Amino acid sequence: MPAANRPLYLDHHATTPLDPRVLAAMRPWWEDNFANPGSVEHAMGRAAEDAVEQARAHIADLIGADPREIVLTSGATEANNLAIKGAARFAASQGSDRRRIVTLATEHKCVLESVRDLAAEGFEPVLLPVDANGLVDPGTLRAAVDDRTLLVTAMAVNNEIGVIQDLAAIAAIAKAAGALFHTDAAQAAGRIPVDVQDIQADLVSLSAHKMYGPKGIGALYVRRRPRVRLAPLFSGGGQERGLRSGTLPAPLIVGFGEAARIAATEGLLDSGRIAGQRDRFLAALAAAIPGLALNAEHAPRVAGNASIAFPGGVSAQDIMAAAPGLCVSTGSACSSAEVEPSYVLRAIGLDEARARATLRIGIGRFTSPADVDRAAAMLAEAWARAVSGTNRAAE
Repeated sequence: MPAANRPLYLDHHATTPLDPRVLAAMRPWWEDNFANPGSVEHAMGRAAEDAVEQARAHIADLIGADPREIVLTSGATEANNLAIKGAARFAASQGSDRRRIVTLATEHKCVLESVRDLAAEGFEPVLLPVDANGLVDPGTLRAAVDDRTLLVTAMAVNNEIGVIQDLAAIAAIAKAAGALFHTDAAQAAGRIPVDVQDIQADLVSLSAHKMYGPKGIGALYVRRRPRVRLAPLFSGGGQERGLRSGTLPAPLIVGFGEAARIAATEGLLDSGRIAGQRDRFLAALAAAIPGLALNAEHAPRVAGNASIAFPGGVSAQDIMAAAPGLCVSTGSACSSAEVEPSYVLRAIGLDEARARATLRIGIGRFTSPADVDRAAAMLAEAWARAVSGTNRAAE
């Protein structure tokens, strides 16, 4: 779609646009050297392998890891599955009596479903509540984590409400009980500092397309010392330390590496600029819509996020329909052809009406001041039209 006709994009938690520098880094590996990185018998294969390893080093640097601790996957969903199911199944194969897996009610679906799947294999899923700001209470977590606990998994930044968990505190509780600690950092890496040593992580899931890289590639950090052992999800040629068999997609990996390199060098500048755009957007929208509310208002929040509830008895779906030139989301999931209120919003205590009136705004690296001004005006106009339509329908 030509840029002039492209809708205004404020949905950076769903995905981010490809940084032009990432595309430039990837192109030679599509066009000039298409070799399999595993084909080390010839020069093109060795060059592809070298490019993959350089990218792996950039990904490791972003989170303070050793490149040998980075296992490449198809994305964060696979990484989360490998971390949770892999840890559980390896422990079971060794006769461990640790069967409890503790997580939070606001985790991404792929984490919640992975944990639930393990119940059929004899594990004990424990889903903990969060407070009104989306944060887990340390006392609640401490009470749930004991010598029966194999793994604690908590996401770094929530994909809907943008709140930042205190990972170091959560990890300390897990470690005190001898449990492993995993975090889904797909929404965090590249947006806030993530250091695997500081947060005592054993396992960390990453996604390239959340940091201006390509879709279809992610990674799992797997600690080497002390060594974390996982069972692979599927069998094959034994690539990636035997944990993730399959031909490595060199162009995607190179793009991931370049995205990680850019994030490591420019992340703090990005964050400050994006936070300023978000604050400008919220100020303009609040001035136009009295009664506008920010969900999880008092929680630490990633710079580009705003989860906002609109007043007036209107639904977020109606507002989106009245602003077709704006790309935002409700955070709702489609189930049985019905749009249900987000389980994350319900978990932080929002009633159904407020949950249905909530939009998720995600501002990113390339969002300009003019973009946020225009978006605020579009949403204010859409809200006014939706309220007017609701009032007419009630007459």
